[in-house]
Amino acid sequence: MTISVTENAAKQIRKQILKRGKGLGLRVGVKKVGCSGLAYTFDYADQLQPGDHLFEAHEAKLVVDAEVLSILDGSRLDFVKEGFKQVFKFDNPNVASTCGCGESFNVKPFA
Repeated sequence: MTISVTENAAKQIRKQILKRGKGLGLRVGVKKVGCSGLAYTFDYADQLQPGDHLFEAHEAKLVVDAEVLSILDGSRLDFVKEGFKQVFKFDNPNVASTCGCGESFNVKPFA
């Protein structure tokens, strides 16, 4: 299982941890919501919990719970500017479709 982090995303993770003054890294996850069923979640990770997986790239840490690792496997996390907003964005090969507003998604069936 792997998740890659771009230099832009790593820079933003480091910047936010420094601004906050503490933290291990960025915790990413998935929750059930919206039209298509799932959405990404982002929070600070202050420590590793049982079942967490740690990914490191460009001096930044990404923490993912084992329960959602299969949904995120093979993904690439980037930090992009879209008009006036700046957001973390996943390029996830497991996504089958997204809703019209782009806020939620569903995944391909796992073999």
